[in-house]
Order: sequence, then C-alpha cells, then structure tokens
Amino acid sequence: MCGITGWISYDRDLTTERRTLEAMTETMACRGPDAGGVWLDTHAAFGHRRLAVIDIDGGKQPMTVEHDGRTLIVTTYSGEVYNYRELRSELESLGHAFRTSSDTEVVLHAYLQWGEAFAERLNGMYAFALWDPRTEELLLIRDRMGIKPLYYYPTPDGVLFGSEPKAILAHPSVHPTVDAEGLAELITFTKTPGHAVYKGMHEVRPGHIVRAGRGGVSVKRYWALEAREHTDDLDTTIARVRELLDDIVARQLIADVPLCTLLSGGLDSSAITALSARALAAQGSGPVRSFAVDFTGYTENFKADDLRGTPDGPYAHALAEHVRSDHHDIILDTAALMDRGHRAAVLAARDLPNGFGDGDTSLYLLFKAVREQSTVALSGESADEVFGGYRWFHDPASVNADTFPWIAAGLSGRFSGGDATREALLDEGLLAKLDLPGYENRRYREALAEVPYLDSDTGLQRRMREISYLHLTRFVQVLLDRKDRASMAVGLEVRVPFCDHRLVEYVFNTPWSMKTFDGREKSLLRAAVRDVLPDLVADRVKSPYPSTQDPRYGEALRAELKELAADRDAPARPLLNATAVAESTAAGATMDIRPGAELVLGMDNWLRTTGTTLEL
Repeated sequence: MCGITGWISYDRDLTTERRTLEAMTETMACRGPDAGGVWLDTHAAFGHRRLAVIDIDGGKQPMTVEHDGRTLIVTTYSGEVYNYRELRSELESLGHAFRTSSDTEVVLHAYLQWGEAFAERLNGMYAFALWDPRTEELLLIRDRMGIKPLYYYPTPDGVLFGSEPKAILAHPSVHPTVDAEGLAELITFTKTPGHAVYKGMHEVRPGHIVRAGRGGVSVKRYWALEAREHTDDLDTTIARVRELLDDIVARQLIADVPLCTLLSGGLDSSAITALSARALAAQGSGPVRSFAVDFTGYTENFKADDLRGTPDGPYAHALAEHVRSDHHDIILDTAALMDRGHRAAVLAARDLPNGFGDGDTSLYLLFKAVREQSTVALSGESADEVFGGYRWFHDPASVNADTFPWIAAGLSGRFSGGDATREALLDEGLLAKLDLPGYENRRYREALAEVPYLDSDTGLQRRMREISYLHLTRFVQVLLDRKDRASMAVGLEVRVPFCDHRLVEYVFNTPWSMKTFDGREKSLLRAAVRDVLPDLVADRVKSPYPSTQDPRYGEALRAELKELAADRDAPARPLLNATAVAESTAAGATMDIRPGAELVLGMDNWLRTTGTTLEL
C-alpha cells in the first residue's frame, strides 16, 4: 500500500519542477514510510511513497517498462491486486517477461497487452496512474468499490492528482477553497461519488477511469452493479457465499510482512478471523494474530443504548479463544481520546473535519498500536452493506422513508447513541443558505436514478434493491474512506475481504427474502460461517464500532467549545449559533452536544491549520 501523486502539464517542461513534485510526494510519506521516489519527463511527473508488502526489494516505484531504450509505460501505483499471479502467468504465456515478482509490474504489462480494458481483469483494491509516453495520455484508475482513494484537479494545461487532497493542495497553484455546496457535502451524511468537497477538485469514482490528454479530461466507467436473475436455491446460495469467502480470505492473506485481523467480536470480523485461522492452519502457519479496541472500564460500566446493546470485549475474547488466535486488546483511556495531538493527527489524516470524534481518534490509536506488530490487517468492514446488517435495513419507517435510510434512522448526526445532530451548533443563517435537507434530497434523487432493476423487482424486493444500492455506493464510501485514512496515517494496510466485487455482485442480486431467511440481519453470512464460530458470537445482535461512554469525554468537549466561543479570532466562530453554544456550555447543561461539538471544533482546527477559504 502506498501514496501516489503527480502532475501533467502540456505547456511546460516538468523536468525542472522536481522541488514541487517532491513537496507533493512528501505529503504522502505517512502512507509509504518504507521508500520514496519521483520520475520526471517533459510533460509528466510522478511521485511515490511506498509501504512495502509484496516483493520488498523489487517493487520500487515509480515503475517503468522499457523496450529498446524507449519508455513504453510508467506507473505510480497504490494497492494490491490479489489475482496478480494468475495474470502474470497469462501474460508470460503471451510473451511478456518480468524483472520483479511485484503486482505493480503485472499491472504495467497488463495495460500493454490489453489497453485500458485490463482494468476489468483486476481483482483487488487499488488506485493508480499510468502515463503513456507514446500517446502522452494519463490514466487514473480506481478499484470497483472505492477501497483506495484517488483525487484529481484539472488545470488549464493538464491535471494534478494524489491519493489524498493534501498532495494536490501542496502544489503552489492550488489554494484550498470550499464553497456552499462543498460545505453542505461536508456536513451532511451523503458521500456523493466523485465529490471532493474542495472547489475544483474531484474524486475518481469507484470503478471509473479518468483519462487526461491535450484535449482535456474525460471519464469512463468500467464497472457498475448490475441487476441479474438469481437462480440458485437457498442451500446453494449459502454454499456459494462460503466458497467465495474462503477464496477471498486465502487470497488476501498473501503478504511478505506480518499480518493480522481486526476483531470486534461481531459476526463480520469474527468470520474473517475464523476463516483466516483455518486458511493459515491449512498452510501450516499461524496462529492468526488478532487485535481489538476497548476503553478503560467500558465493559464493566457498559450501558446499552439504541445503537449498541452489548460491549465488544466478551465476544472478541470468546472468538479468540475459539480459534486460538494470538489476541491483543488495545485499551484506550479518555485522556488519549481527548489529546489534542492525537486529534490533530486525525484531522491531518482525514483532510476534512468529518465529525466522527472519538470514533476517529480511537480507530487511529488502534491502528497505531497494531502497526507496532503488523503491517497488514484484514477487516470486517462493509459486510453490513453487502448482507443488510444495519438496523435501519429492518425498520419499516426507515426503509419506506423518501430519503437515505440512515438519515431517516437519525444516524446523520448520532455516533454516540444520543439525540444531538451534527448541525446543532451552526448558525441558522448559514444553515438556511446551505439548505441541507434540499441538498440531501437532490443527492438521494441522483442515487435512485442509478439503481438497476429487473422487471420482476416489485414491492419490498424493489425497495430493498434500492436500499442495498444506496449503501454499496454511498454509505460504504464513508466508512472505507475513514478506514483508509486512519490506517494509512500510521503506515498500516487494511484489507477488506467483504468488498471483493465477486461477492458484492452475487449478494446484491440475491433476493431479500434469502438475505433474511431466518428472520434476522445478515442471515446468509451467519449461515455460511456458523460452523467456524461459537454460538455466542454467531447469534450476537449487530453492534456498531464502539464509542466511549465516559462522561468526562463530553465534559472535556464542552470545555473546549466554551474556549472556542470566547476566542474572537477563532475562524469557526462566525459559523456558530451563539445562543445554542451558550446554552450547551452553561453551568449545569446536560444536553448531548458530542456530534455538534465534534464538528465545529474540528472545523475550527481545520480552518486554522489549512488556511482554507470558505466561499459562502
């Protein structure tokens, strides 16, 4: 896993711009702590920071393929292609010769053999750039599910790109600016594909190719979810899900560095950990190493709420004991969660103040601790989107609401289990100008217009196809981006087996009645892996990623908010609803302010540290 960046300019000689390119590349150092490199030509300049996972010695980048002293193709590449061995064998049979054993070189030769159609052959998580000196064209390619990020910024004479916005913002011609639409995208819980928040910047959409040439920039889709008839019966469907999971996990255990799993004790992470343990045992290796996050006193003092009914600890320990994993608990306290240095690191990693608060900070600290012992981790991320695990999938009011179901369920502002919203402390005039309900509605209509249907899709089946599509193209992007930024900020590669496009396509087209055949959430997944799980874990009700319940955390936020309100020079101060802030920080105030306070405190730090201009 790596960090990439680059600059295409048809009006200047980029061989003289090494200093600028190195500055852009340096912003990606956290994503690639092992090595770095740049490649410059007249109209193209690539930068790369490497986290070495496969072929430690041979996979250095940017990488080229040359013939008779002429460069045929260049790449700066981030990610993993899990079927690279099969592709390499096929390419060798077609006459291609390889210098390394890396998947990066396979990608280069695949392009030379099949052109841009090669993207359809890749299985993995990736985001990379290809420069073809023969045509002087750039290709930016992102994996089908958007596991790895990639951004671009068209210029009058070319384009800038990077794994993260910070790489593009390091270019001297780009100033961070956010207009009203960008701010609405930031505050709402919509995650519009392709939207980068910053004015003039775009995100390469999952499953898309961006081509840049002298004639400008064009976008092409190479993959999308399609509606297909599901002809397998229930038993065959369960068996097929298990067959896919066994193959996916085995592929994603390939690494030349220490590897582990992230274990919460929920069905998803437990399935990945248990299947990993079996696969490693079959290889004659193991045990699997597993990690869980917890908070000081969390299990002993846990209080159930409408989001979380049980603490993770007992279930994680039960699964670890069941599969005999080498298990480690990462225990965090409130002081670590409130540490301004840690929160600043999270903001720097995210590029934007997303308002997840302690959920972001704890994930960052978990990954930081994991990275001390492992370089690669497998995660259960996205199983809820694929198999229908969230509670609002099963809540008629949320399902039938004329908006994104997670917004109807009230999640848009609630990550701590309370009732506050993200926008609760923002100025009423600002909110009127942004028209957040209108923005959400437009984005919802756009998403619905994309949904593929079968003629047989009627009633509940039609609506649940829509719900699944919304989660697989919008909601999951929020979590994948969060996971990627927090992990790559500490140089940890996190793989997500449930995002394998073969599994996603298969389950997307499985009837909703099969996905809930036992009257519960994630019926197919539970049935497919029950044999490798203890009943306690297999039967556990869905519980989201944990959030601290220590009241001192909320008190500390309240104190910081009061400090912000008193600072006349605070850049976020004009955005605040003074009355709401005063009421929430008054002596004896007890209302839940966490989502709103997390957002505005993050916005203030963001505006201070990045110099972002708001065009409102």
